[in-house]
Amino acid sequence: MDDAAARERVARVDALLDDIEALTDAAARDMALDVVQALVELYGEGLARIVASLPAATGEALAEDELVEHLLLLHDLHPVPLEERVRRALAGGVELLSVGDGVVRLRMNGGCSSSTEEVKAAVAAAAPDVDEIVIAEQAGPQVIRLPQAAGA
Repeated sequence: MDDAAARERVARVDALLDDIEALTDAAARDMALDVVQALVELYGEGLARIVASLPAATGEALAEDELVEHLLLLHDLHPVPLEERVRRALAGGVELLSVGDGVVRLRMNGGCSSSTEEVKAAVAAAAPDVDEIVIAEQAGPQVIRLPQAAGA
């Protein structure tokens, strides 16, 4: 299955989940969602055992595949920590201020040739598990006024 087919399969699963959530029969809806959740947890545990048995470099190589990365993120098994994935995605002139609570905060410094949208796209691609990307432009020079010397 190529990446396009995998994306179509993910979209189909999302649509089916939406259909399940829209069921008017509460008992049927709850049972269907329970089955889906149990399957996700079961497959997640199997995937966790596989990932745990692999050398770190192999896990990182697997995460380069879009579908596998999606599964690793879904089960909180991505072998590369979020902050490191964000740092790898940043171009020169972009400073990582913080990563936490699903929010990445960046600052665009002088000399950054990338646009804000390019930076956001790069971070989103490297860290799709982030909820929000906040980019602050570099502030201009800070002027500090000193009190005049006495008698001047």
